[in-house]
Amino acid sequence: MSVDQALIPLLREVNDLKRVRAAGIDGTLAARAFRRAWARLVAGDSPVTVALRETALAVAAARLGGIDHAMLTRAGLDDDAATGVLRNGFDAVAGPLDPILAAALRHHLGGHEPAAAEPPAFVHDLERQPRAGATRPGHPRLVLEPPESHADHCFVTAVSAVLVSPAYDADPTAPFIAGLCHHFHNAILPDSGFAGEMLLGDHLDSVVRTLTYEIIATLPDHLAHACEQARKLLPHAETPEAKAFHTADVIDRILQMDHYARAAGFELRHAVEEMELVHAGPLQDFQTGMLRGVGLMR
Repeated sequence: MSVDQALIPLLREVNDLKRVRAAGIDGTLAARAFRRAWARLVAGDSPVTVALRETALAVAAARLGGIDHAMLTRAGLDDDAATGVLRNGFDAVAGPLDPILAAALRHHLGGHEPAAAEPPAFVHDLERQPRAGATRPGHPRLVLEPPESHADHCFVTAVSAVLVSPAYDADPTAPFIAGLCHHFHNAILPDSGFAGEMLLGDHLDSVVRTLTYEIIATLPDHLAHACEQARKLLPHAETPEAKAFHTADVIDRILQMDHYARAAGFELRHAVEEMELVHAGPLQDFQTGMLRGVGLMR
């Protein structure tokens, strides 16, 4: 099984939540949702519920932007009417989704949003930490503005993993959590991209492991365990859940570059082929094969 090309336009619109902002909201819509997801997880909400609810809200926001339940009720709509607007936004883009997943997501648009809670400190650090973009050993950094944050990337990867999970018959929860936590180390470690990682050499694994577990140690035990289990998807693409995560991760990276290409006339080919955005490693064959299958690589 593989991801249907028809899903790519929706994933592109979800990717754009990294760049959509609204008055009264700190940062991008993706960053706000990243904060909210972690706040609910730390408060004890089920990871299954958080995964489905945040994905549903992201799909609705693809067209509605910052128009959410709280804004609509403030404007005078009752709960049913506000939910109806969110579902209209969802329905406007949900056609390519697996029908069973779409029904589950749509259900989670009903009711009040949970009360706001304070997310963990590392969440704000990931929002402040810019991603390196495309780097290649032995070459200058390709600087593209504005940089996305790690919060933006992690949230969109998490949501995209849920959206592609039916293509692999994957349970969406673990890929969602993996998306949220796969860059824990970058809450502390500045991102110098693949080129910087290669310069760390034999120290890379120990540095990433040390900093990752520094962040995990700040979480409640049940959530620390969930993150440790989800992170087991990161080194391979053998299980359905690992395929869903890595598909979401690499599609998000390519769509981010495609945004720069469309915005600035920069050619996607430069990042994918010359800068080797999908760089050599144990996942390269899977990622390049999948990207060719959905039409994002030649």
